[in-house]
Amino acid sequence: MLDFTLSPAQQTLRTNACSFAQNVLSTAPSLYSHLTDQNARFLATKPIYKAAVRAGLIKAQVPIPLGGTAASLLDEGIVVEEFYAVEPSAAITVLGTGLGLAPLLLAGNAELWERFLPEFLKTGGDEDGDGEGEENGGELPIAAFVHSEPGGTANWLERGAPGLVTTAYRDGEEWVVNGEKLWTTNSSGWDARGATLQCVVCRETTSTHPNRANPTLSEDPSFDPSSNIMILIITREDIAANPPSAYTIPSHPSLTGHISANGPLTKFTNLRVPARNILCEVGKGAQIVEQTFGSSAALVGAMSVGIMRSAFDAALHFCKTDTRGGTSPILSHQAVSDRLITAKSLIEASRLLTYKALHGLENGPGGWETRLEAALHAKIFASDAAPRVVLECMAVVGMKSYAADMPFGRMLEDASCLPLFDGGNVGVRRRQVERILRGEGYQAWAGTFGEV
Repeated sequence: MLDFTLSPAQQTLRTNACSFAQNVLSTAPSLYSHLTDQNARFLATKPIYKAAVRAGLIKAQVPIPLGGTAASLLDEGIVVEEFYAVEPSAAITVLGTGLGLAPLLLAGNAELWERFLPEFLKTGGDEDGDGEGEENGGELPIAAFVHSEPGGTANWLERGAPGLVTTAYRDGEEWVVNGEKLWTTNSSGWDARGATLQCVVCRETTSTHPNRANPTLSEDPSFDPSSNIMILIITREDIAANPPSAYTIPSHPSLTGHISANGPLTKFTNLRVPARNILCEVGKGAQIVEQTFGSSAALVGAMSVGIMRSAFDAALHFCKTDTRGGTSPILSHQAVSDRLITAKSLIEASRLLTYKALHGLENGPGGWETRLEAALHAKIFASDAAPRVVLECMAVVGMKSYAADMPFGRMLEDASCLPLFDGGNVGVRRRQVERILRGEGYQAWAGTFGEV
């Protein structure tokens, strides 16, 4: 039988996440809102991130079998909604580390997990007694998934196209990385010398053509770009072992929303990385990218619900308490209540679709593409709904909602990002669904009733 009731453990998880959001995340704007530079605003949120580490919220993004406390993707979605209902901008830094670790969690092995995960399983201070706690000069552990590029990556696997600009070639016991990345959350770290761990998506090339993704591409338009996609793990230590010119941050683009997020332009110039840092064999990287963005798609659904929920609560309170010069609260007018009813329906539908997608990614029914489709629908539907719901809520409040001392403008700025990032709905996500629909043997309802 179906049951949409949260378990006692999930209720506790939600309560704790709500408490952290209300008591800690909510203070972030007071730290960064007066600053005019994107990177300065990001750095100002470091105390918030430190509190998240100490509260176990980084460890909570690592599965229990690997030493973390994450029980399921659905549990993670519950936390994401609570965070985004209060403070999306600072929340994305905490959640971005989970995205950064996702390829390692999906494609890693015991040796890689032992080397790279322990730093993310700590909960603050100097737990191991080695004097390297953050207070003593160590850095707070932060991770990044490094895929997007300045020229865009919507068509990165199109046959015969240039594809990824960022390349890597093998030179003895090292990989040499060249190229540029952009919009990669957390990638510069706290000091512009790199995150604790970056999972960098590259295209294998040769030492004779180090800056060309595939020297014979123009001669062979049928070449499959996915056949030479790889993922390298790059740490702060790897960057420090190279000349300063090998890893640079030319700029930190300012954003309209998520104004304390870190997504810099990063340049790799003959950056050398140990050969053993390869996460998955060449040709398997594209599959891991798809799996990573599959789970993150559903989590964007939870982000969308959080913002919509917050906008609805604010609008409902206003409509129940303000008469706008009339004799009764404006909620008594049908035009107002109709708008709020529409908003509430979209929020409830988005949450249920997100819950189904998160549960299905881990439990089915159906194979990978069936599970992925549900995640894509959650991302598309919920993130498209988010700006609409905020605008519906602004419409019933009226011109006052446009004032800077009201929350709606900030909500709209953050909501407008959701259909665009994590694979834009037009350029990436809807096209992924189209590919699945066109697949031979596609079963439209396998994600609900199971495959026949």
